[in-house]
Amino acid sequence: MTARTAGSRKVAVVGVALSDCGRVDDATPYALHAQAARRALADAGLDRSLVDGVASTGTGTLAPAEIAEYLGLRPTWVDSTSVGGATWEVMAAHAADAIAAGHANVVLLAYGSTARADVRAGRRTGTFAFGGRGPLQFEVPYGHTLIAKYAMAARRHMIQYGTTIEQLAEVAVQARANAALNPEAMFRDQVTLDDVLSGPMIADPFTKLHCCLRSDGGAAILLAAEEYVQDCRTSPVWILGAGEHVSHASLPEWDDFTVSPAAVSGRLAFERAGLRPEEMDFAEIYDAFTYMTLVTLEDLGFCEKGEGGAFVEKGRLRAEGGELPVNTDGGGLSAQHPGMRGLFLLVEAVRQLRGEAGARQVRARDGGLPRLGVASGTGGWFCSSGTVVLGRG
Repeated sequence: MTARTAGSRKVAVVGVALSDCGRVDDATPYALHAQAARRALADAGLDRSLVDGVASTGTGTLAPAEIAEYLGLRPTWVDSTSVGGATWEVMAAHAADAIAAGHANVVLLAYGSTARADVRAGRRTGTFAFGGRGPLQFEVPYGHTLIAKYAMAARRHMIQYGTTIEQLAEVAVQARANAALNPEAMFRDQVTLDDVLSGPMIADPFTKLHCCLRSDGGAAILLAAEEYVQDCRTSPVWILGAGEHVSHASLPEWDDFTVSPAAVSGRLAFERAGLRPEEMDFAEIYDAFTYMTLVTLEDLGFCEKGEGGAFVEKGRLRAEGGELPVNTDGGGLSAQHPGMRGLFLLVEAVRQLRGEAGARQVRARDGGLPRLGVASGTGGWFCSSGTVVLGRG
């Protein structure tokens, strides 16, 4: 396996962790950042004094500065890229580039959110729209909420390719089956197709179980240059290739509702890794809604355009016995979704590659531990995408 930047230092993920997740009523977002960061450092076995890079977003107005100060760090490399749920895959790519080029040695990516607790306590309302400034001012008067935009895209795919609501519901059913194997998942009780189809309508065609849950929680990962790997207590998971893409901000500028920006970020990531989609042992895909999983599978190249509906049938996405295990922790539909969930995809991918996923552990085709996986985050309403291909040595 090769590093993502030829002729430079290889970069590995050496530590991953989640904070307390699910229902966390007695913590601040900063506390969840710190808890996840401390756990990731402990996982790696590295001293925090080695951290010279910090990447974070989603808090205050100076996210990396505020988080670094809260953690007692003084980084010489920072990133506050904010492109929604894809942020963390994009940040991981930026951090890997910086480490490969020698601009940083050990970079911490950290996130924490009390999205659920804040709504319950009345500190904020549900985030159904992103405001009405800039290009969005031409859409907001017509009631285009975030959920409605995804629903419109899903309906377009159904009309154009014959995708059925039952096929979309299969994504939710299989996500819950994976969550049942994950003790950290917020919802673990099994659901059926009928449960998904008969739920309250949120935005046609999405019923409640087509939509992600709202939780509290945080996550952190630690990336390091290859010379630090020998000092870590964990086996390295290498960054093999990454890609990013921003396609639009407003719906009129979206060329095709059935194509996500993962079509570009995925192609770049696989090309830079020198690998093909069919070589992946599993995929961790951003799933705020069931349609996101289906269309991202198409755009990453796991099936042809328009064939996502048929692909997700017959249990293909299950961690236990699935042809291509997807969202092995239960995903945003069942495990946890505290906002910009992309960092959780990377944590789960690393745990799978290190063989630390317990009952939901994926196996390669030869019965051994997986060697290759992909994490692909999506932001906005398919506005942005970051894809990272990872592998163990």
